[in-house]
Amino acid sequence: MRPCWNRLFVAALLAAMILPARAAFAAGNLKATLAKLDAASANFHTATADFEFDSVQTDPVPDKDVQKGVVYYKRGGSAFQMGVHINDVNGQKVPKVIVCCQGGVVKLYEEKLNQVTTLGKLSQYESWFMLGFGASGKDLAEKWDITDDGPEMVSGVNTEKLEMIPKDPAVKRNIPKVTLWMDLERGVSLKQLFDEGPGQYRVAMYSNIKMNRSQPSDAFSIKTNKQTTFVSR
Repeated sequence: MRPCWNRLFVAALLAAMILPARAAFAAGNLKATLAKLDAASANFHTATADFEFDSVQTDPVPDKDVQKGVVYYKRGGSAFQMGVHINDVNGQKVPKVIVCCQGGVVKLYEEKLNQVTTLGKLSQYESWFMLGFGASGKDLAEKWDITDDGPEMVSGVNTEKLEMIPKDPAVKRNIPKVTLWMDLERGVSLKQLFDEGPGQYRVAMYSNIKMNRSQPSDAFSIKTNKQTTFVSR
């Protein structure tokens, strides 16, 4: 399976009658939703959350990878940082750290291999990395075609369900669609569904979200030693 970083579904007469009204209603919801995200983004500085990433393959051979850990986000002006600290993979302790995004560079540290892999030339994916945590409505609308599917409850919290199609063809080839369940008051997503092409998708669930609090010194860094190997791709 592909890594979690590397690379989330009436009759005709009735439809014809209600489509104009429904479209106008959806557009109104989207405008209000994006405005709320703009307001939340202005107050967003940091976020820390527990996560579970389920990477699912349905074809050609059914398979599933489950990764758990803690993720850190930090935003200041146009600067954005993300640190993903994976502690558990399929029930086994497999420590990994992923940090990004300075100039579109992503680094993966695998403790068991004591190896750092650097992935460059990923600047077009930066809008994907910052999805759902502090991005303003304006930021999202610039990079994505968005449909507001209305309110939905996730883990006891009122969220707004947004379906998003990448505007960049290069991104769209790898991630045809993303669905977010956004807590509009805080500007964070509680659930994300990534369509990664035929037979593959990923679900990300976030809990225990802490906003604008101090974060550990190694939240966005990787600890190496003299034996660490470095690979670039």
